[in-house]
Amino acid sequence: METENKNYEDVKVYYDGSHYIGIPQENFSHGKGIKKQSKTAVPPPEQTELKAKFETAYKESQNLPKRERKKYITEKLQADITDKTERRVYVEQNIERKKTNAIKRRIRLWRKVYTQGKWDYFVTFTFDSKKHTSESFEKTLRNTLKHAVQRKGWKYIGVWERGSETDRLHFHGIFYIPDGAMIGTLEQLTDYSTKLHRRQTTYSNTHFLKQFGRNDFKEICHRDLEHSVNYILKYIEKSGERLVYGGELPTYFKSSILSNDIACPIGVDDKKLLLFDNFTCIDENGVVVGKVSPEVIEQMPKAN
Repeated sequence: METENKNYEDVKVYYDGSHYIGIPQENFSHGKGIKKQSKTAVPPPEQTELKAKFETAYKESQNLPKRERKKYITEKLQADITDKTERRVYVEQNIERKKTNAIKRRIRLWRKVYTQGKWDYFVTFTFDSKKHTSESFEKTLRNTLKHAVQRKGWKYIGVWERGSETDRLHFHGIFYIPDGAMIGTLEQLTDYSTKLHRRQTTYSNTHFLKQFGRNDFKEICHRDLEHSVNYILKYIEKSGERLVYGGELPTYFKSSILSNDIACPIGVDDKKLLLFDNFTCIDENGVVVGKVSPEVIEQMPKAN
């Protein structure tokens, strides 16, 4: 792709952890060449049931070594796919599907994390069995966080997790809470982390303590963010659980890109642009907003 002396408008930009990458408008994915199924098309019942059994076996085998996990799933589907070769192919294809989906989720998550830029807390919610069952805890916490997003401008990315020993349901997530938008108050706690082998300071929220039970609001610094996100990723990739998003969390921001801000084309068929770390952000009206920074990105139009 020729970039010399060429400016680009309406470029989707994301940060990959090291550099800013731009996707020119002409290279946006629009699903061309992909045959879309009718919205009314429904898989045959036997396919739906077989997939559900695979998903159950996949989740049940999450703590097994790789080879034993595949064997476990294959045995669980023995009555449904009697032909040994067909059963092996089906299991291998679906394990590969799970891996591919996990990679896509990882990429999408990191782009959303970096585009948001600012995160305040890594939060863990655990319910008190005197206040909730697992079902009521999940339902009520989802509703509470939904209201925090709508009324207070909170944003979060998290995952539901069951303790390996107690099977008690938890929710872990990274949160952005605007100034003055905290619900309840935070009370400082200092204890020793056996996992990190050092003393740590966390905060317990009075509102969530009263409504649900134990909670930990740990402040996130730049160094902690990667660790916090990797913790979430490690769990979803192991268990197959889905990420939970709250608030407006776009994957990209948009900017016009000047030719002298392009280091070089990259990617398959050079369809992406490697941008210099101090490139100029220009909005859809051609107005120069400033050199790229979290504050400037916040002012730019967003896209998914």
